[in-house]
Amino acid sequence: MTDHILLLEDPSEWPQEKLGKDFPISPVAARDYLTDPVWASRKGLRAINLCRDRDYLDVGYYCSLLAEARGHKVLPSVRTINDLAGSESYPVDLDSLNRRMKRLLNRRRSKLASTRLELILVFGQAPVDELAAISRALYEAFPAPLLHVVLEYDSIWRISSVHIVSPADLSEEDLSRFIEGLKHHLNRRWYQPRSKREARYDLAILHNPDEELPPSNRKALQLFIKAAREQGVAAELITASDYGRIAEFDALFIRETTSVSDYTYRFARKAQREGLVVIDDPDSILRCTNKIYLAERLTQLRLPAPKTLTVQRDAVDRLIDELGFPMVLKIPDGSFSRGVIKVENRASLVREIQRLFRDTELVLAQEFAPTEFDWRVGILNDELLFVCQYGMAPGHWQIVNHAGKRPTAGRHSTLPLDQVPEEVVSLAKRAARLMGNGLYGVDIKQTTKGLIVIEVNDNPNLDAGVEDAVLGEGLYQRIIEEFVRRLEQRGR
Repeated sequence: MTDHILLLEDPSEWPQEKLGKDFPISPVAARDYLTDPVWASRKGLRAINLCRDRDYLDVGYYCSLLAEARGHKVLPSVRTINDLAGSESYPVDLDSLNRRMKRLLNRRRSKLASTRLELILVFGQAPVDELAAISRALYEAFPAPLLHVVLEYDSIWRISSVHIVSPADLSEEDLSRFIEGLKHHLNRRWYQPRSKREARYDLAILHNPDEELPPSNRKALQLFIKAAREQGVAAELITASDYGRIAEFDALFIRETTSVSDYTYRFARKAQREGLVVIDDPDSILRCTNKIYLAERLTQLRLPAPKTLTVQRDAVDRLIDELGFPMVLKIPDGSFSRGVIKVENRASLVREIQRLFRDTELVLAQEFAPTEFDWRVGILNDELLFVCQYGMAPGHWQIVNHAGKRPTAGRHSTLPLDQVPEEVVSLAKRAARLMGNGLYGVDIKQTTKGLIVIEVNDNPNLDAGVEDAVLGEGLYQRIIEEFVRRLEQRGR
C-alpha cells in the first residue's frame, strides 16, 4: 500500500480517470481519516489535504491537525492554514514578498497588460513564466498544493490576497495543471524504491546538481545515501524547489555552497524552526560565511591568525602602513577562493578596493602569508574527521585559481589521523568551537612564524577520492551516525 494519501470530503468528486489506470494513489474520505483507527495507527503516511472546508475546527482543519499529531507529514500544515485564515494574519510575510514583487515586476510592467492578475499556483508553479520567482517565494512562505493569488497594480505591484483552494474550485484548465503538477510532485519522492527495512528517520540532502564547485561530488552524495540506508535512515537528494517539503523530513544536510543571502540559509532556518536536526545549522552559516565575524572572534580569543584589518572606503594609506605589500583583500562572504585578491602595489590596491566596495560596505585586508599548502582539518562535533593538505593551484598563490575559463586546483593529499601534528589538530578544534558544534573545515597555514588560522568553513568539501581517501566509506558513516545520535537525543 502506498504511503501517500489524498484527503477530500467526497472522494467520488475526485477525477481519478485523469490520473490514468496505473496511477496507484486514490483519495481517502476526510471523515474516514479522522475516525477510522486504521488510519490513526498507520506510520509514515504523507497526506495532501485537498478539503474545501479548512476553517478553524472544520473537517479540513482537523485533517491537518490530526495528521501532525499522528506523526504523518501533511501539506498544508495547520500553521499554513492558520497563516492564511485571514489577511490580518500574514502581513509580515506579505510585506517581504511585496518588496520582492517591486523588484521583480515594476520594471517590467509593460509585459503584463492587466493591473489585476488572479493566479492559481500549483505546488508553487504559476501559469505565467514571468511570475515564476514570486510564485516560488509564495510557496516557500505558504506551502500548500493549491494557492489562489491576487496581484494588483497601483503605481507598484503588490500581493492583494493569498488563499488555499481545493480542486473543486478550479477551472478545467487549472484542474489539468493540478493533475500534472501532482504527478510531478509525487514522482520527486514517493515513487523512489524504498529500502527493505523500515527507515527510522528521513534525511534530506540539499544539493545543486548544476553547481560548478559543489562541496560534495556525485559519488560522495551516493555514498552518503548508502551510509544512511545501512543505518536505517532514508536519505533523499533535494533541490531548491523542495523548500515546501522540509517538514516531511527529520533532518537536513546541506551539501551545496551556503550563503546568508540565498535559499540555503532559508532552508536551514525553516528546518530548524520545524524541529529538524540541521547541518549546516543557521548560526554556523551566519558565522562562517562572514570573514569579518571570524576575524573578530579569532582576535578576541587570541588565536593565531594573519594580521587582519577591517577596511572602510578611506583607509588605503593605513593599509599600506600596517600591512605592506603584497597584501590580500577579501569580500566578507566569498568561498572557494572567490572574492580574494592579492595586490602588489598602491595602484592595484586602490583599483581593487574600489571595485570590491561596489558590493559591500566593509572589506577585509590581510597580510600575505605564502605557503606551499593549506591544512584542511575536518571537525564534526568537536571530533577529528579528516585532515588534508591542499596544495596551491599551478602557478597561483591560492588552492583554486578562477582566472581561466574553468577553475583549476592544486594537488591534495589526505593524511591518516594519527600522523597529523597534534598542534594542528588542537588549533583546528579551538577555531571550530568558535562557530558551534557542527561540521567544519578549518584552514590553517604553517608559516615560518608558526601556525595561523585562515578560515573556518561551515560547508567543507567532502568529495569521494579526496577527503575520504583514508577513512573510505567510514567518513560517510561517521557523519550519518552523528545525525542519528542527535535525532535519538532529541527523541524524534
